[in-house]
Amino acid sequence: MFGRSWIRVTLVGLGVFLGTASAAAELDPQSINGAQFTDKAPPADRISPLTIKLQVLLARARFSPGEIDGKYGENVRKALQAFDEANRPQPSKELTREVWEKLAADQDPTVTQYVTTERDVGGPFLQKLPPKMEDLKGLKTLGYTSASEALAEKFHMSEALLAALNPGKRLDQPGVTLTIANVVPTSGALPAVARIAVDKTRQTVKAFAKSGEMVGFYPATVGSEEKPTPSGMLKVTSVTRNPTYRYNPDYKFKGVRSKEPFTINPGPNNPVGTVWIALSGKDGYGIHGTPSPGKISKSESHGCVRLTNWDAEQLAAAVTKGTSVSFLEGGEQNALQKF
Repeated sequence: MFGRSWIRVTLVGLGVFLGTASAAAELDPQSINGAQFTDKAPPADRISPLTIKLQVLLARARFSPGEIDGKYGENVRKALQAFDEANRPQPSKELTREVWEKLAADQDPTVTQYVTTERDVGGPFLQKLPPKMEDLKGLKTLGYTSASEALAEKFHMSEALLAALNPGKRLDQPGVTLTIANVVPTSGALPAVARIAVDKTRQTVKAFAKSGEMVGFYPATVGSEEKPTPSGMLKVTSVTRNPTYRYNPDYKFKGVRSKEPFTINPGPNNPVGTVWIALSGKDGYGIHGTPSPGKISKSESHGCVRLTNWDAEQLAAAVTKGTSVSFLEGGEQNALQKF
C-alpha cells in the first residue's frame, strides 16, 4: 500500500526523532548530576553530561572555565591545569582521576531547577545589537537582547546549552521551570586578592591571596595589535560597576572609523561589560567584562584584559586600591612565584 520512498522517509523521520529524544534524555538533570569520569576525556565537539558537570565544579571551586557550554574545549583545559597547579607540583592540562576526585568531593547538584520571574523576562531588551562600535553611542542603555541572553548570563551558560537543557520550553515567559547550571561557589566568595598575574602568552588571569595561595583563575582575552597590553607591574586604582565606555580615536581600533571621541552608555552589552577594574599607567588599561562571553581567549580584545562579566565581577569584589597586577611574558609557571 505504501511505496519504498514513504517507508524511507518514515524511517529517517523516526531516526531523527529517536536521536533527539536520546540527546534530551542524555542531558536530563539526573544524567548530568550522576556523570562520572571513566578515565576517558569527554568529547570536544559536542555537549556532554560529564563536561557540564566538570565545568560547573570548576566554576564553583573558583577556577573558571569561562562560559559553561558543555564542551571540553581549551578554556576547560586551562582551568583544569590551574586547579591542578594549586593542588600538586606537576599539573596536567587534561582531566585526570586525581583531579576529578578532588573536584567531585563537592557533591551538591551541578544542575538544578529555576523558575523564571517577571524580572527575568520583562526587559526592556534591545531589538538588535549594532555590530559597529560607533552605532552603540546613540543607545540609552546596552541591555540584553533577549530573555534567553539574560538567563544564560545569569547562570554563566551559553544560550545553546540553556536551550539544549530545556528543549521546547519558552524562555520569554515567567513561571517556567528551567534546568540551569548551579554555579554558586560552595566555598563562598573569593577571598581578598593581594596579587593578580596576567599571563599574556597563555591568555589567563590568576588571583593570589596574601599567603601566596592561588585562590582564583580565569581564562582571558589579552591585548591587541593596536593597543598591546603592558609588561611589568601595575596596580589597581579603582573599580567601577556598570561603567560608561569612552572611545579614544587615538586607539584606532579595527572597524572603528570615528575620528572624534564618543561615549557608550552602561549595560551588559557595553564593550567593557558590567565592571571595570582600572589599572595604573597612562594608557587607560584595565581588567573588564565583555558582551561576548563565548569569545573569551578565542578572539582579540581592544587592548585590555577581558573576562566574562561574571568572572570580572567576582574578581572586582576581592581587590582593593593598590592590589598589584603583574603582566607576564613567559608562561603560567611564572605566575606561581611568591611575592
